[in-house]
Amino acid sequence: QVQVVESGGGLVQAGGSLRLSCTASGLTFDDYAMGWFRQAPGKEREGVSCITRSGGSTYYAASVKGRFTISRDNAKNTLYLQMNSLKPEDTAMYYCAAEMYGYCSGSWARADEYNYWGQGTQVTVSS
Repeated sequence: QVQVVESGGGLVQAGGSLRLSCTASGLTFDDYAMGWFRQAPGKEREGVSCITRSGGSTYYAASVKGRFTISRDNAKNTLYLQMNSLKPEDTAMYYCAAEMYGYCSGSWARADEYNYWGQGTQVTVSS
């Protein structure tokens, strides 16, 4: 049984930082590219970042590029998202997901490219 569990969310002031973690079990972690998504109330789920199986390539949404960094530790089956210079518009539920094709395709930001999801961790940025 595959389990994906996010942690590290919380309340932070604008300009602050948070690091999200995501641990996956029940799958061969380094067989999967991994992604981070977020969803704010009343909005569609948005692709934030994707990282390839080895961690050698990373991709970001324009809205977070230069502020967020995705990384992974395959020995620990863990994915990370370092978020710096946070803005109120970053407020959302953040989800971790395993990408079904094993790489970050040109459609990496589409939720239907991912087949295993966590329950999410809430990030709230106050102004």
